[in-house]
Amino acid sequence: MVKSIDDCDIGDDGKMRMSDSSKRFYYFMQTLNEKLGLEEFTSLKTWRASFAELLGMGVLVFSMDTMVIGTLETNTQNPNLVFSIFAALTLSIMLLAVFPISGGHLNPAISWSAAFVGLISISRAIIYTIAQSIGAVLGALALKAVLSSEIQKNFSLGGCTLTVIAPGPDGAPTHIGIGTSQGLWLEILSMFAVLFAAAGIGMTRSRALGPSPLFMFSIIGIMVGLLTYVTTTVTTVKGYAGSGMNPARCIGPAIVRGGVLWDRHWVFWVGPGIAVVLFYVYTKIIPSDTFYTTQA
Repeated sequence: MVKSIDDCDIGDDGKMRMSDSSKRFYYFMQTLNEKLGLEEFTSLKTWRASFAELLGMGVLVFSMDTMVIGTLETNTQNPNLVFSIFAALTLSIMLLAVFPISGGHLNPAISWSAAFVGLISISRAIIYTIAQSIGAVLGALALKAVLSSEIQKNFSLGGCTLTVIAPGPDGAPTHIGIGTSQGLWLEILSMFAVLFAAAGIGMTRSRALGPSPLFMFSIIGIMVGLLTYVTTTVTTVKGYAGSGMNPARCIGPAIVRGGVLWDRHWVFWVGPGIAVVLFYVYTKIIPSDTFYTTQA
């Protein structure tokens, strides 16, 4: 892209060549276009992939929130452990299901991390985030359709909460849960841990651990399940549902159910957002070649 004829030089052979400033501008615009990927908005392939993310997120929200309610409603001896195990299995299966079509994100934090490291364009990350959020709403609506109003009220559709309203010692309604700063730190640390695992397996140039999707998504599922269990047990506070680690999964029940699910809901977006930025900084610090590739 040449801005004007003044930015061109005439070579010894009489041919017109771009000046150094024009070349820099051209490469800047080319790089910006690659990063933004505006053509994604008109790509049928991208919209098909986003539809897979939408359906996958809908099924994920319906399945995981059903498990949250089911384990608590049935008075399981250790509901946190049971739910964490099933969450890991469900997430791994759903990631494998959408991987051939969309790359297996099902999480705005994963999509934006992939965009920042150059695996997908920013435009695709925007489309994926919107699709994932719509899918979460549809999943929450499906869950609401099969639950009684009493269960919906008692368990808030299995959504992400920092506090809940419960009867106090004198019978008056009171909020129980954790503070804002504690919840924010748990979101940041948990999401960064998931991204750290994903980076070592699927978001770096190295394939030292193998490119198998089954292995990659199993590790990510295990990390999410483990961190769900840790965050729900380390606080030992009723009313806190554990780290959301997925802004889209949190916003679905919040839109459908509302109420206490909107209480400091921003934590479930800002926390993962900060983790994404920290992850990007981390990828700029670590070397491109790993220990195993340099030793080969």
